[in-house]
Amino acid sequence: MKSLFTYFRNLLDSYQVKSLEGLQGIKKADTMFHNLWAAGKVPGMAVTILNEGKTMLEKGYGYANLEKRIPVDPQNTIIRIASISKCITGMALAKMIEEGLIDLDTSFYKYVPYYPKKNYDFTLRQLAGHTAGIRGYRGKEFALNRPFSIKDSIEVFKNDPLVFEPGKGYLYNSFDFVLLSLAMQEAAGIPFEDYVKEKILDPLGMNNTFPPDSNKANLNGVDNLAESYTTSTTGFKKATSINNHYKMAGGGYLSTSSDIAKLGNAILDNNVIEPKILKAVLTSQNVSGNPTYYGLGFQVSQDANGKNFVGHVGNSVGAYSNFYVYPNKKIVVSILINCTDPKVQKELDLINILFN
Repeated sequence: MKSLFTYFRNLLDSYQVKSLEGLQGIKKADTMFHNLWAAGKVPGMAVTILNEGKTMLEKGYGYANLEKRIPVDPQNTIIRIASISKCITGMALAKMIEEGLIDLDTSFYKYVPYYPKKNYDFTLRQLAGHTAGIRGYRGKEFALNRPFSIKDSIEVFKNDPLVFEPGKGYLYNSFDFVLLSLAMQEAAGIPFEDYVKEKILDPLGMNNTFPPDSNKANLNGVDNLAESYTTSTTGFKKATSINNHYKMAGGGYLSTSSDIAKLGNAILDNNVIEPKILKAVLTSQNVSGNPTYYGLGFQVSQDANGKNFVGHVGNSVGAYSNFYVYPNKKIVVSILINCTDPKVQKELDLINILFN
């Protein structure tokens, strides 16, 4: 009887917001992550924190599926990673440079001659650094639910003019990475996702990272796939159906927090890409002599606490993510949330202080 009472008491406690009094470091961070879920701010969250390759904290909070009460597992729950996808693409781009398959400063049209000509030429470097002048989403283009291939999807924006002369401005968007991935697969001679898997994901042991299948029905058969949610007046509801296959390079990949941490560790260890090339990818681009705080697929900036990092914050339909790599501290922070922007970045920034 006592053990049954203890079980239900512990179960009830797990749903409660916990006191932070007297807590420090990892224990405080763990409790703050728990409280985000217990307070109903996120449906589920996977967290992996590494320090010099060793795990400081790896834990799931809340549910991968609210209806079925399936808990989040940081090593196995597969969640949309949103714009962290650009970091995966940045690493694959670096590998292509290393293999001599592409030249960053060569015209995009060398690789994709069938793309309509614009008033100005632009390069792969400009696409990867968001300085090419390609437009961003219009209306609800961010939530397209059509089974486009990468090549077919350029019909959405290919006839639109550049919004500025390449190299003279900065506009963050995902269509840049649609074009970049198209050029990459043309240069490689194989599908973009196959090159990424062979050269980046497999060598790093990122076995739970993959692009969304162009046939949405097949995706539902993936083991451990988290449900995607959005906020509502009563809590959370299932996010609208989308098909991110065409923009996998900029925001379509799915992964686990554990796998994304492996990517961060590879950046710190310099064990996948030649250091000189990796440094170029992780260096901020410049426009008119001013830094954009964006490299090639990576944010290169300071966090809310003034600490230098490379990585990405991501927000997409049914997903919100943080990926911070701190080269000076040898720390990797990987956080995946299965909900469209739950408005918790300030809280995540406060937790991040505890690791730095």
